[in-house]
Amino acid sequence: MKKVAIFWPGDYRQQPNEWARPQAVETTQQLTLALKKLGREPYVIEGFLTRPDEAIRKLGPIDDPMIGVFVHWTYGPHTCDGVAGKDHPLLLASNFSGTWPGLVALLNTGACLESINRPFSRIWTAAPDWTRDERFMARLDEWCSTGKIRYAEDELHYSAPVTAEAQQLAESVVADIRRQRILALMLGDTSMGMINGYFGPRLLAKHGFAEHKIDQAWLPVRMQGVTDERVDRAFRFVQEKGVTFHWGEKDAADFTPEATKTQLRMYLAVLDLLAEFRADCLGWQYQLGLLPVLPPSDFCEGLLNSVCRPESNGDLIITSTEADQGNLVPMELMKRLLQRKGLHQAVMFHDVRWGGIHDGHWYWVLLNSGSCGAYAFNHDPQTLRGVHSYRQPAGYFPIPGGTFAGESLPGPITWSRCYLRNDQLWMDIGRGEVVTLPAAVRDSWWEGTTRQWPFMAADLGCSMETVMAHYMSNHIAVAYGDIFGELVAASLALGFRVRVMSR
Repeated sequence: MKKVAIFWPGDYRQQPNEWARPQAVETTQQLTLALKKLGREPYVIEGFLTRPDEAIRKLGPIDDPMIGVFVHWTYGPHTCDGVAGKDHPLLLASNFSGTWPGLVALLNTGACLESINRPFSRIWTAAPDWTRDERFMARLDEWCSTGKIRYAEDELHYSAPVTAEAQQLAESVVADIRRQRILALMLGDTSMGMINGYFGPRLLAKHGFAEHKIDQAWLPVRMQGVTDERVDRAFRFVQEKGVTFHWGEKDAADFTPEATKTQLRMYLAVLDLLAEFRADCLGWQYQLGLLPVLPPSDFCEGLLNSVCRPESNGDLIITSTEADQGNLVPMELMKRLLQRKGLHQAVMFHDVRWGGIHDGHWYWVLLNSGSCGAYAFNHDPQTLRGVHSYRQPAGYFPIPGGTFAGESLPGPITWSRCYLRNDQLWMDIGRGEVVTLPAAVRDSWWEGTTRQWPFMAADLGCSMETVMAHYMSNHIAVAYGDIFGELVAASLALGFRVRVMSR
């Protein structure tokens, strides 16, 4: 290996790419110096790859080893479609920063490549000078020399002890699913290039799930059938139950009560669709199709993932943002296990967003735009206290609408993720703990990424290295309480391959 091609996977949207350009330039300079120090001859493919056809045209003809630079959110196809069907060495490289951040795209793209059986390796660093990070340089040298990087696997386990009680509870939930399989209502396909998050009926049917797709184009029409009286009742409900709305604040002059009412009208229209098709759970694409048409869906998704919500039947409705079935499947399964065990049924949807060391211990910042329900912020199923609704950043969401944000309370958690590997569905499962950080640390980490989104600081029960090297998504499903054994048993009984990530 002598020559090495460097390319920039990009967002489809121009503005996020321009925001990230300084980081892309700096990261490329760092990577170039590191490769030259190892005796390689790097060259850069010009411009961000912003569509699949660009990846095919620019990456397809290249047979040199390739490194993708990840410094912000990028779409999986903007790498995958240019490298599919080839086997020359491929490396995903990220600056470990919370600014946009690139590690989220690295994890998503890695899972997308895994889903199409395209070999790749990963590398990352937070060092100011990459050439002085000895571990990074050793790994880069290994990739340059062998075409791949080996990572420690001592925290990966393919079995786990399950108590008789946990096995019995899991079997009762699985029996329910076998009597009546779970129906997921899918509002569109996966969002923004998350091809790893769509399984389809050929795979879902093997594991007790079914899907029914509805085009998102139905929503603007269905919203017209929602009466003003229902919207007004829902608006009074969320105010009386404790949501704090940040209307008209700095950088949010166009975020008004009317914007929230439009989001509530959208929530009620989706509620009607769920009732019409008697669906158990929901995958909601929203981006990018509805972006120029309706406000963001995040406030609606947060309500659906809460028991305390307008027109509630006493249960929450598991809702997976970006129509990600990789989270939807474990979230619905976890909800049923929680209910059967007598624990609260909420399951939170998050990004593995960023992280840092506090008091000598590594904690992840779990942060997603709004599919985290209210229970995380108050541990009281009967209220929405602790929920804050900020305007979604205008650079991403031109039509004003609010988030469903808050600070997650401490407590033990079970977490999971479903993904596609070797044409089989796998379930990653782990235990962990949400922690409360000192206010100054919390605010520094929160402000270091997207402050308008819900915040969770968590130990996932395994090292940061294991997550970065092996985890197969940017998304994660998190539930308060211990249903670890039950989830392992239920996943195996439903035919999933299981991988436990733990120290």
